[in-house]
Amino acid sequence: MSGNIELLNTTLAAAKAADRAALIAYLPAGFPTVDGGIEAVKAVVAGGADVVEVGLPHSDPVLDGPVIQTADDIALRGGVRIADVMRTVREAYEATGVPILVMTYWNPIDRYGVERFTAELAEAGGAGCILPDLPVQESALWREHADKHGLATVFVVAPSSQDARLATITAAGSGFVYAASLMGVTGTRASVGAQAQELVGRTRATTDLPVCVGLGVSNAAQAAEVAQFADGVIVGSAFVKAMLDAPDEAAGLAAVRSLAGELAEGVRKR
Repeated sequence: MSGNIELLNTTLAAAKAADRAALIAYLPAGFPTVDGGIEAVKAVVAGGADVVEVGLPHSDPVLDGPVIQTADDIALRGGVRIADVMRTVREAYEATGVPILVMTYWNPIDRYGVERFTAELAEAGGAGCILPDLPVQESALWREHADKHGLATVFVVAPSSQDARLATITAAGSGFVYAASLMGVTGTRASVGAQAQELVGRTRATTDLPVCVGLGVSNAAQAAEVAQFADGVIVGSAFVKAMLDAPDEAAGLAAVRSLAGELAEGVRKR
């Protein structure tokens, strides 16, 4: 079975054709439980998310701040496994029909086996992977299997990336480019900053892939700001925080659906 990279491509193209940015939501698998995590994905899509990133919980998530680390810890203590991540992708995709990617560090894939991981992700209906710590020069094996199974390979670029490095990264990637808005870890911030706009401009000079901005976006006003210059707005910590702050799971699902609605309105304000 082939993965859903084409669904990802057409979804992002449709947002562009509608003269708006896409809303990309991140939620960890297994948080607050495996079933609860699947319901959370359904909730953000019902609220207006165009694409969802399902996080593969990791004990040392170097890109992630304390909010997502807390959620990962809850998921890991709950016994989440890669099989649960695949189940989350499958059930979320079947229920929503939107592109579902997995965001993961490289070590779990390396241990699981690249061929096995890509085959299972494609079979589950996944659209691809975001790989924040896989160096492009070491990615040939992954890309070979991802291409074979119809999966996108999304690399992360940062404000520190030099132009030549950007060109190398974007030439190897597919689906979209994840532009980290600032140097640092995930988390909500008062301002997304001018660094993001400059990075998007420099990245666009090297590729025709959509450039989507993450790290720091937490409300509709920030989403609208980023939507002025990015093809997609990626929001993670704000959704996870809404779940963490809720008194129970039902309230958490209502909160993330509501937040997705506000953010979806924000990305349409061009």
